[in-house]
Amino acid sequence: MANDTDGQIPDADIHMIQRIIPHRYPFLFVDRVEEIVANVSATGIKNVTFNEPHFQGHFPEAPIMPGVTIIEAMAQTAGVLVGMSNDLVDRKALIYFMSVDNAKFRRKVVPGDVLKLHVQVTRGTAGAKVWKFHGEAKVDGEMACSADFAAMIDLSKESA
Repeated sequence: MANDTDGQIPDADIHMIQRIIPHRYPFLFVDRVEEIVANVSATGIKNVTFNEPHFQGHFPEAPIMPGVTIIEAMAQTAGVLVGMSNDLVDRKALIYFMSVDNAKFRRKVVPGDVLKLHVQVTRGTAGAKVWKFHGEAKVDGEMACSADFAAMIDLSKESA
């Protein structure tokens, strides 16, 4: 993706997101990625709705977005950041979790919330296979979750 001199990259809408990461319903947890600074940071947007399948069981009388899906949403935002920064659009990249550390949950995320997923690269450069990130998920500026995580980029399916 073309970027200007400060590394700013255009936002990724849902169509661009699907060209970068392989996730689809019911496991796509980011609707838009904004404020992308190449290989540095990005902010994902997740509009939390009651229609999501995990709310049928977590919990039917008091729906709460599972913490693991919040972390997954941060990881998907990070995948889009890396993809937009490193020309991985339409390259069939697979992104695998390697670790999650220091996960903390501070606030419930419920239907109707807009989850802002702030991710920062802590290790990784163009062409690297392994990347590390720090993520924070917030609702109305209030911390819902934070975690450090690592992922590996796999392009072996590209030619398949």
